[in-house]
Amino acid sequence: MAEEKDLYALLEVPRTATAEEIKKAYRRLARKYHPDVNPGDKEAEEKFKEISFAFDILSDEKKRALYDEMGMDAAKIGWDPEKAAAWRRWSAGRAASPFGTDFEGFDVDLGDIFGDVFGDIFRAARTRAETGPVPGRDLRAAITIDLGEAVRGTTRTIEIERPTTCPRCNGSGRADPNPPACSTCGGSGRVRTSRGNVIFGGVCPTCRGSGKEPGPACPQCHGAGSVLSTSRLEVKIPAGIDDGGVVRLAGQGGAGSRGGPPGDLYLEVSVRPHPAYRREGDDLHVVLPITVHEAIAGATVRLPTFDGPVELKVPPGSQSGRKLRLRGRGVPHLRGGGRGDLYAEVRVQVPTGEEAERLAREMEPHYAQDVRAALTA
Repeated sequence: MAEEKDLYALLEVPRTATAEEIKKAYRRLARKYHPDVNPGDKEAEEKFKEISFAFDILSDEKKRALYDEMGMDAAKIGWDPEKAAAWRRWSAGRAASPFGTDFEGFDVDLGDIFGDVFGDIFRAARTRAETGPVPGRDLRAAITIDLGEAVRGTTRTIEIERPTTCPRCNGSGRADPNPPACSTCGGSGRVRTSRGNVIFGGVCPTCRGSGKEPGPACPQCHGAGSVLSTSRLEVKIPAGIDDGGVVRLAGQGGAGSRGGPPGDLYLEVSVRPHPAYRREGDDLHVVLPITVHEAIAGATVRLPTFDGPVELKVPPGSQSGRKLRLRGRGVPHLRGGGRGDLYAEVRVQVPTGEEAERLAREMEPHYAQDVRAALTA
């Protein structure tokens, strides 16, 4: 992002927001600004990138804690808890020192010594980040399915652009994947220096702790160890997933570099509304139209469901609004097995026309009492 923005403000939540509130806010904004919903809208695309970045940080408990403490300065240390801890220790020691910050009365410059030690901590941490294995980034994508697919489960093939291991350097980021040992440190990655009578061990300034002779970056990935490519993935959507549910595909995120493991892909599922059925938890609800005769005399009617048609018995004298329950015909539970129920709400369809009106008049004497007798004001 070009300028530093408050991540909580981007997601339109307070700093006290719970993890669930942050997740709900992201889902709402992602649906509003998703590029598929706003084709060609660069402003919406940029907004989608910003809220995705904000969610990536605030949905991670450790990253959120570092952001709350340090703001976007936490990004400069790679969201590394070890570096943050080192900074806290140094700050606490500096504040608690009985000698003040000038260290007056000492021949040895303790400030310089402490600077060397503290600098070495950060150089070592930076070296691990720059020369050690780097895990791949977790990625997010969106998919839309029908309610029937959510009930039954489905398999979809998706295309996603993601970082994959550079084929030229095999993820090392170097033009030469097997460089010789560093000539300065002999391959140890560390050197010894002295300051008066004090000897320090530090990170080798030539290889920065890798123990390998520096060399040019890979010309294909420019040192990143990965390149962008489009991949086709077959994704299994489990039966029972709800709108806003997330499917995790382990190891299908961005490629790691220098031998680091790949990240994961998180696929957020949106479920289209159905014209007849609606979902409440793991129960399904549908309006069942019946004729006047079926309502009076009772009937066995055919009801299409996501598992195939079923025969449903309508009791005699059924009124509009009566609910008929079919146990175990709802949505499968994601955990623990079993299913919800299906509720069919009876709705009597009244015919129109002169003949229907004549027949209705003939039915009037058959009402046992005033149909509005129970109404009071």
